[in-house]
Amino acid sequence: MDDPRPWLTLARTPGLHAGLLRRQDGTEVPPLALLREARAGLSALGLGDAAIEALRNPDAEGLAGDERWLAGPGRQLVTWGSPDYPALLASISDAPLVLFVEGAAGSLSLPQLAIVGSRNPTHIGRDTATQFARHLAAAGLTVTSGLALGIDAAAHRGALLGGGRTIAVLGCGLDRIYPRENTDLARQVVAGGALVSDLPTGVPPLKQNFPRRNRIISGLSVGTLVVEAALHSGSLITARLAAEQGREVFAIPGSIHSPLSRGCHRLIRQGARLVESADDIFGELGALLESLVPGSFAEATDAQEDSGPTLDKEYEILLDALGFEPAGVDALVARTGLKADAVASMLLILELEGRIAQQPGGLFCRRLPGKQE
Repeated sequence: MDDPRPWLTLARTPGLHAGLLRRQDGTEVPPLALLREARAGLSALGLGDAAIEALRNPDAEGLAGDERWLAGPGRQLVTWGSPDYPALLASISDAPLVLFVEGAAGSLSLPQLAIVGSRNPTHIGRDTATQFARHLAAAGLTVTSGLALGIDAAAHRGALLGGGRTIAVLGCGLDRIYPRENTDLARQVVAGGALVSDLPTGVPPLKQNFPRRNRIISGLSVGTLVVEAALHSGSLITARLAAEQGREVFAIPGSIHSPLSRGCHRLIRQGARLVESADDIFGELGALLESLVPGSFAEATDAQEDSGPTLDKEYEILLDALGFEPAGVDALVARTGLKADAVASMLLILELEGRIAQQPGGLFCRRLPGKQE
């Protein structure tokens, strides 16, 4: 791109997206022609005063910041109509005209599954996201999420553990990483995929940016998997957007007692596919995935792996009593009839073997089979 400034000007135009390029007569305005369009023509397309002002009087300081960012290694713009612009994202009604990308822009066009969920998941929820992402990535799917704490971060890490690609869509400019705690993870994502945003540099992670970010997460993906979500969760916004975009929505059920299961249960009642293993996803999307990349997903198998050597009977009894819901020593003594000191000792052994995990308050829960974080 000889001169990125025209595209950067479009990226800095508030409210502008591909759906506004179509005139009333059905013809489409080339994006860069907006910079030459008369005010009346811009108004007729549905652009507001702030957007028209941004097109006619670009923010020189902001554009200079964008250009400085672009000068860094591995950074580029993916623009509407270019070969690198992902076809799935282009099909949504409010597709962004410009994407800021750090990493492999070509990964945006690979078959993707979005994995989203709570920022404060249970341990089993985090393990579930990691294991699903790891298995799906190993089978050839790119895992897409939002780099948030909790389920998002677990999904990115799981994809990297599976030796696959992962894409993180941010709700701020790519000149900063949000949240800061995931800065190291962001670097790993760049090495194994890409960071993406439609927001220019200098834009902070404001609350209103995240629904906008979510439509890109779902728009890039053939489907969205929700692992854990409360009833008023941003993950449900992503799921709703996926459904509106004509993509599949998947949800993992959980305990009826857990607030983090209620969002998933609502999605299932509304028609989302109930998921217990990765095979449920491949079974639903298999034909589509094979049409996108023939042969890549033929060997997909269930995400549950061998749980290790057979345990002594008392350990099996204790694990059965523990289940996947957190429980304390007193509750386990009551359920098993074992002595408290024996239960405490056995819990220590099981934790060292990676079969269970300790949670706050002296509680324990089982971990999913397979390699853990």
